[in-house]
Amino acid sequence: MKTRKRKEATIVRFEFGENWTRFLSILDENRIVQAENSLKQMLEVNDLDGKSFLDIGSGSGLFSLAARRLGATVHSFDCDPLCVTSTLELKHRYFADDANWIIEQGNVLNRSYIKSLGQYDIVYSWGVLHHTGDMWQALENVVPLIAYGGKLAVSVYNDQDRVSLRWAALKKFYNQSSRPVRMSIVLAVGVFRFFSLAFNRLIKFQNPLSFREWIEGKKDRGMSVWHDLVDWVGGYPFEVAKPETIFDFYREKGFYLAKLKTSWGGCNEFVFTKEDKRKS
Repeated sequence: MKTRKRKEATIVRFEFGENWTRFLSILDENRIVQAENSLKQMLEVNDLDGKSFLDIGSGSGLFSLAARRLGATVHSFDCDPLCVTSTLELKHRYFADDANWIIEQGNVLNRSYIKSLGQYDIVYSWGVLHHTGDMWQALENVVPLIAYGGKLAVSVYNDQDRVSLRWAALKKFYNQSSRPVRMSIVLAVGVFRFFSLAFNRLIKFQNPLSFREWIEGKKDRGMSVWHDLVDWVGGYPFEVAKPETIFDFYREKGFYLAKLKTSWGGCNEFVFTKEDKRKS
């Protein structure tokens, strides 16, 4: 046990909570509505009235808030104390003293903790499980959390072979570097990303993309382009998987694929439904 604790302590990790705490300063009603719409589109629902919703790796707390506003009973947890603090801050702002939204610190790799949670109609973990340091165990651990007939919504970075290996090396280097070096890396990746998008607009004869528009832009999930960029560059540990591998993994565990959105350079998004074996 002592050996394992020492090993866990030496794992290079990105400070997700620090990044998402800063994100709260720009969170507004428009971003929250975008997050709500993202959930409704992903889950193909109009609301979540009467549903139980588990947010694994709540981060800033935005999607826990969105689920609660859509009517779900929400349970949020994250292993990062600052992420827990951020989620608590959003609850304080919008649902103070609400018994239908529970927030706590927990780790998806802790099987004892997972067993204590029970089951939920919807288990949501967007861009989290590939940062745990043991993605396949994390994917395994969430299985008993979904009630029969319930949905599992996850996103996992796409396996780009050698490109993914280079990104993993860059992310590890980022987290071992000084703050000035980290900022330089983010800016370099950001400039590359900006000019790639600007060129893409140009060849499609669309309106030119200004740098301010890109930095302040709102993505379709209500997130911030800048904070997402920091998360993307720094997010480590970092694991990837081909979409068919994730599909096969959950099919063997009694799930069927309800929805899939693939991305070459980002996250593949999956919605699985847990087969209700009681009806068979």
